[in-house]
Amino acid sequence: MVQNQPDGNDPERVQRKGYPGLFIVLEGIDGAGKTTLAERLSQRLHELGQDTLLTFEPTQGRWGKRLRESFTGTRLSPEEELNLFLLDRQEHLDKEIIPALQQGNVVLCDRYYYSTAAYQGAIGLDPDKIMKQNRKIAVRPDIVIFLQIDPEQALKRIIKGRKKANSFEKLDYLQRVAELYERILHEEENSGRNGARIIRIDASLPQEEILSMALKTILCHLNTARHQS
Repeated sequence: MVQNQPDGNDPERVQRKGYPGLFIVLEGIDGAGKTTLAERLSQRLHELGQDTLLTFEPTQGRWGKRLRESFTGTRLSPEEELNLFLLDRQEHLDKEIIPALQQGNVVLCDRYYYSTAAYQGAIGLDPDKIMKQNRKIAVRPDIVIFLQIDPEQALKRIIKGRKKANSFEKLDYLQRVAELYERILHEEENSGRNGARIIRIDASLPQEEILSMALKTILCHLNTARHQS
């Protein structure tokens, strides 16, 4: 088991005060098109003159690399993986996300703690407990863009041109992940907390339409923030 798990005592983690940037998270099951959308959003925002950080989780840092090794090789226990997710996320926040938000940048993050709760929950851990653990250490996003897709369609996208899928890419598993995503986001919306704005987009739509919908949401948020400042 990895030691030095974050204790969550930093009050800045649960506050968005003091961070002038915009924090956007892209979520959805494998095959939904998150990475493609994140890259295209980053490109469009740069073209519009907006300083943007495009990042992802797990990261390429020491904890993220150990997670990726677990995903593609001999799996660690769910508890060990969750510990690595928490360590990787804290390092990611400290080194990349928070500094970019402090500078007023738009941060686009491909996967965040919603993903951890859905995927680790689907292999047996308590998703509610995972959400609570992450809220103690994580900066709340302003917007969550959730790409919805039928798991069967997602799996067809994933395995196209491959001989087999990896351990995250089995139909029954993706179905459990999709169900947990919906439950987690529904609870987030109805919890009464000042949480993220959740935008659901049909991932089966043409890419240009998906990009347009996501970009419109981001630009509206940026324009509102500028008028309020």
